[in-house]
Amino acid sequence: MRRREFITLIGGAAAAAWPLAARAQQPAMPVIGLLRSTPSAPFVHLETAFRQGLNEAGFIEGQNVTIEYRYADNEVDRLSTLAADLVRRQVTVIVCNGDAAAAARAATATIPIVFATGEDPVRQGLVTHLGRPSENLTGTTFFSGGVLGAKRVELLLDLAPTAGVVAVLMDPHYGGSEVDLREAEAVARAHGRRIISMKAAGESEFDASFAKFAQADAGALLVAGARFSPASVRRSSRWQRATDFQRPMEIAFTWPPAA
Repeated sequence: MRRREFITLIGGAAAAAWPLAARAQQPAMPVIGLLRSTPSAPFVHLETAFRQGLNEAGFIEGQNVTIEYRYADNEVDRLSTLAADLVRRQVTVIVCNGDAAAAARAATATIPIVFATGEDPVRQGLVTHLGRPSENLTGTTFFSGGVLGAKRVELLLDLAPTAGVVAVLMDPHYGGSEVDLREAEAVARAHGRRIISMKAAGESEFDASFAKFAQADAGALLVAGARFSPASVRRSSRWQRATDFQRPMEIAFTWPPAA
């Protein structure tokens, strides 16, 4: 399933998350809280798909439903405040990515929460059982992280068969980054490659990472579940210098981690 279709599905799930009886008790126009740990700009296409899913369920923004958008801009410490704001707003349901789900759960035990995550929601502590979500949380997962990490490295090596060193850029806030790294290291060893990893929470930390990758003569780059976009990596001046003066570096993203 493509990511856009996946988020369209989440939109429909959000519409179904509050019971019919609860809907009858709501004001004329219910309010959906959309909470994400990311910036908004790179995810406009997901908002479009989300609204499409709502439309298919009979809910049209501005006509019979309102959407309150809250983005933490990768500042995870803001999530609890943003979640609390949605609770005060008395939203009907909160829709969030995996990183925001814990903050939403901490903010309310009664408002339905629908999440989309790239990780195992049981391992994340969001639910106790995949088939029977607990409390007021439900959602869906596309199991990225370690489940598909090995395959991504294999595909990356197909793209860059002469790369002796594979660079891994990890978002330290992404819960699955360590799993991704272990999977990458195992596959790289099996193919006689070496892994070099660095952590970067955003564009301001790219320079040090890319300088180290260039020094190691890395020929392929795996970005593990980052909140920054592929375009932001390619815009980095250090990335440009690294790829200008080294052999061309193939790049693969496990992005974004939480839909």
